[in-house]
Amino acid sequence: MFLNFCRTYENLKLCFFYVNILITMGEKLFFKTSKGYKLCGILSEPISSQKNFIVVLCHGFTTDKNSTSNIMLEKILNENKISTFRFDFFGHGESEGKLSEITISIAVNDISSAIEFLKKLGYSKIGLIGSSFGGFASILTASKSNDLYILALKSPVSDLYELFILQGGKQLIKKWEEDKYIDYIARDGSNFRLNYSLLEEAKNLNAYQVAFKIKVPTLIVHGDHDESVPIYHSEKLASLIKKCELKIIEGADHGYSNPEHFEKMLSLISDFIIKNS
Repeated sequence: MFLNFCRTYENLKLCFFYVNILITMGEKLFFKTSKGYKLCGILSEPISSQKNFIVVLCHGFTTDKNSTSNIMLEKILNENKISTFRFDFFGHGESEGKLSEITISIAVNDISSAIEFLKKLGYSKIGLIGSSFGGFASILTASKSNDLYILALKSPVSDLYELFILQGGKQLIKKWEEDKYIDYIARDGSNFRLNYSLLEEAKNLNAYQVAFKIKVPTLIVHGDHDESVPIYHSEKLASLIKKCELKIIEGADHGYSNPEHFEKMLSLISDFIIKNS
């Protein structure tokens, strides 16, 4: 019926319009983690996509699946017939949970559960893109997963405990240990509590400890003017991952606020995924 409708010229123009919508429109799906939490994700399958191939997009701390980076990477990959799945971590966006209760292990479990969910949908070739804190969780996931074929990291955190010290000093750590929580101010100015469980895990776990276990081709993109995650995090991390490329964007901050830096970051990550698809 749809093909018959498209046979006239005027209807053909409408068909192109609707096909473009179909290419870019994602399907909202909910899935449960192995810990029992319900998470929300957007599955975007372009027409004529490789049906067994998908890339999971993991956002940063206090953002969500609808971050500008995720939306733009989804668009570029979909235009190249690559399916994507962007989801909200526990306590973020439309997913269940209180942000104050987020931990590293919960975030890793979220990604692992997303991978299992996609495998049940028939995907066997799964890539992973992680940003900042989502990059940290992606590194840890990739170090123990046999389901991934490629990993791309955007300004990833490698040592969360060190970041807390850099941001708040040892006084912050002491207060967090004593009170069992801290009041955290996000990049957007919002304020909320973080439980001690996050700091407790961060003390004993960093990306450097497990980087050697990552066997898949890996790309790290980082700005050398990153005010949140020092560039040396990625320099050290890249030296520990066997098949790793490090691309440094000169002058770029953590949010790639300069449009040229943002476009360069998108290009590096998407080209890497497309080349290895």
